[in-house]
Amino acid sequence: MSETVTIQELGSRGDGIAEDGTPVPYALPGEQVAIRRDGRRAELLGVERPSPDRVAPFCPYVMQCGGCRTQHLARPAELAWKRGLVAQALSQARLAVEPEPAIDAHGAGRRRLTLHVRAVDGRAEAGLMAARSHALVPIDHCPITVPALHAAPEAARRLAAPLGHGRKPLDVAVTATDQGLDIDLRGHGPVSAGVAAALVRIAGELRLARLSLHGERLMEAEPVSVAGSGTPLYPSPGGFLQATAAGQAALTALTLAALGPRPRRVADLFAGCGPLTLAMARQAAVHAVESDAAALAGLDRAARAATGLRRITVERRDLFRRPLLPTELDAFDAVVFDPPRAGAEAQARQLAGSRVPLVVGIACDAGTFARDAATLAAGGYGLETVTPVDQFRHAAHIEMVGVFRRAARRP
Repeated sequence: MSETVTIQELGSRGDGIAEDGTPVPYALPGEQVAIRRDGRRAELLGVERPSPDRVAPFCPYVMQCGGCRTQHLARPAELAWKRGLVAQALSQARLAVEPEPAIDAHGAGRRRLTLHVRAVDGRAEAGLMAARSHALVPIDHCPITVPALHAAPEAARRLAAPLGHGRKPLDVAVTATDQGLDIDLRGHGPVSAGVAAALVRIAGELRLARLSLHGERLMEAEPVSVAGSGTPLYPSPGGFLQATAAGQAALTALTLAALGPRPRRVADLFAGCGPLTLAMARQAAVHAVESDAAALAGLDRAARAATGLRRITVERRDLFRRPLLPTELDAFDAVVFDPPRAGAEAQARQLAGSRVPLVVGIACDAGTFARDAATLAAGGYGLETVTPVDQFRHAAHIEMVGVFRRAARRP
């Protein structure tokens, strides 16, 4: 049975929220829509009174693939909604800071994509998952990625052949690099020498830059790199890289602006392959801390090839289990941390007890950022600014950069 409801707001996942709190995917605030209820959720049947912010989606897989939730929302309204998500998280943490306007950092598109390969009607299909489902949506290409990634689904299908044509679930992490596609296959487990040889042969036919299996290289035509802030980056196989080049540039610019010319020694925590380390090292000595040995090896390679950098030191350390202590942190003029989605809870507690005058926090989850920011505030830091950076167009994710400062050193 269908019914008509009015949408009150846009929820944190991008669903319209009806007057009675029911989530309605692909509906917008102010709209009157026809729905069919399905348990605690509803299916959108039609839009009877559209919002002025409604636009025509451009992707043929919209309302099928679960990756994009707001293609029907005009870009200015989407940026305002994401700024609101950050503001709401800060308010809930009792932090009286209004976020800056969100920066659009989509740029040329996402340079990273994880595809799933499954057997469908006896053949391997590559695509993305439907929303809140394990059902595969086969795709020809993802329109929000850089053009170089448009060939990724076909490459994933071909690489699945030696692994059993998708009979075993396979995840394919693809990154667009300066040398071509970098692919890491995940979920299959070890392979025989014959299968490895077949994969390498296909990689050569596809002209891949690198192919790895669970992070172990099977082939690499030449050192794989991506353009950085004046210095190439060398990401590890399957390793972390910001979703867009424009996003990395925006995060770097905000970090450098926050640091200014004064800091002489900076700690870069959760440094990855070093995009921030390398940029900051043009004006300060940097100590980079990261748990991934392969990422640190890439950072070391980039640093040795670069010119005009101050001293860079590296430390392999699990900051979730062994955060830097106040006695270690106090040696730095500034600390930058950029943790995974889980945030930096343990490290934030140690920073709160330190004498570091300036802290720059970068996060990809508003909730964990607000939690860590509240910890720093309780330790005496003032949160000066928070700037949302949107490199996840049409998804509910948002990056942010927060600047924390002590009014004065404690005795």
